[in-house]
Amino acid sequence: MSKKAKILNTKTFDELLDIEYGEVGTPKRNEFEEQAQYFVISEMLRAGRKEANLTQEQLAEKIGTKKSYISRLENGKCDIQLSTLYKIFESGLGKKVNLLIN
Repeated sequence: MSKKAKILNTKTFDELLDIEYGEVGTPKRNEFEEQAQYFVISEMLRAGRKEANLTQEQLAEKIGTKKSYISRLENGKCDIQLSTLYKIFESGLGKKVNLLIN
């Protein structure tokens, strides 16, 4: 069966991911999952900043960093340390961060 036919016959999003990126645990799928998490965090950061009515520059000043760093984070262009994540969301945006490890 061709890839296109497999895609057309999928019933779940997980099946589609298996076809496109391989099964869970394969290198390509792991890379996709990691990038997806970066995307989610960057979108949460952008949404939280906008909800707080802050510019990137204002948020950066509030937590003691540069606007360019906030911009790179929002665009998923750099990694973030957990301590920085907490600082941005809790000190900068007044949000509570909970970490769940499965």
